[in-house]
Amino acid sequence: MHYQQWILLAVIVVFGSGVIGSYVQGIAANPGGAEKLWGGVTGGLRTFNYVTMLLAVVGFFLFTYYLFFRTDPATAQVAGSLNFWVFIAIYALILLPSAFWMPLTFNVLANHNTSAWFAVRTVLFIVGFASLALTIALLTLQPRDLDTAYWLAVVGSILFCVQTLIMDSFIWAANFKY
Repeated sequence: MHYQQWILLAVIVVFGSGVIGSYVQGIAANPGGAEKLWGGVTGGLRTFNYVTMLLAVVGFFLFTYYLFFRTDPATAQVAGSLNFWVFIAIYALILLPSAFWMPLTFNVLANHNTSAWFAVRTVLFIVGFASLALTIALLTLQPRDLDTAYWLAVVGSILFCVQTLIMDSFIWAANFKY
């Protein structure tokens, strides 16, 4: 594995652990908290969100697989002038802010704090637009083989983007009541 892939792996492990840790701590510290996090989002919209979340997780593994096993960081070019480091930055912009979503959302629920709500929305937009950047980076990646693995990575990034940018940043936020 190329050293940049090792750095990407470290970003995923460290910041991903922060996301998972914030979720575990948030749910453990807030009995019934998982239900509260929906903030009034119910019915078909919640069911649809469950489906898009599952597809986003699958998507994450698809594009991550492609970057680890089908991309050579030494020759990778993104958008003509960027290199593999852009993927490391994008993953950091997805994972690091994600670790703050649940604590901030519980703060909003507990305190009806408008500034915390602004912070939640900011976190969601950073993650959502970083996921859009990931899709663009994959679409502009050179060299690439237009094989099944590549197109699965692109589709996976689009599914991830649908969840983070559309479902989380806009739809969940618009329907969240605190």
